[in-house]
Amino acid sequence: MKYFIYQLTAVLLVLITGTVYAQNIPGVDKSPLDYAYLPHNYPHDGGDKLIARVIYSRPAKNDREIFGKLIKYGKVWRLGANENTEITFYEDVTFGGKPVKAGTYSLFAIPDESKWTFILNTKVHAWGSYSYEKEKDIARVDVTPGKSDKVTEYFTMVFDSKGNLNVYWDSTHVVVPLEY
Repeated sequence: MKYFIYQLTAVLLVLITGTVYAQNIPGVDKSPLDYAYLPHNYPHDGGDKLIARVIYSRPAKNDREIFGKLIKYGKVWRLGANENTEITFYEDVTFGGKPVKAGTYSLFAIPDESKWTFILNTKVHAWGSYSYEKEKDIARVDVTPGKSDKVTEYFTMVFDSKGNLNVYWDSTHVVVPLEY
């Protein structure tokens, strides 16, 4: 009988503990966090010197009209979902022709049909573009958006072999030149 009570108590504790922990575990985010590294292979071999890293969330297209509809033209956008997209430069760089000191910045964009303005801003660790403050901008770079050959379902940012930052979503492809 004593053994049965111990077993019953143990089972009840496991069930209660499992229920408590299960209630505190959030579900999978609809826009998962991702990273882009410069050089691109950095996280895999670590052999090259790290120049830059972008941390961002990747929303899905989900059959929606993205630019001009979901992402309004002429409005500041956080370049992704959830928290601000952040870019860290581990050395001084030239971002779209503008000199930028090593450091961590929020990365925003103002998309439009014929021009995108990329913005580096000193306010980090914020949610979305709701707390964007123009007076904290350190660089604004205008680039011309292009069309990609295929539709990209998940918002994607990647550095190419030249070091340029490439942004893909839906059928849009935008490139920001980066020199280091």
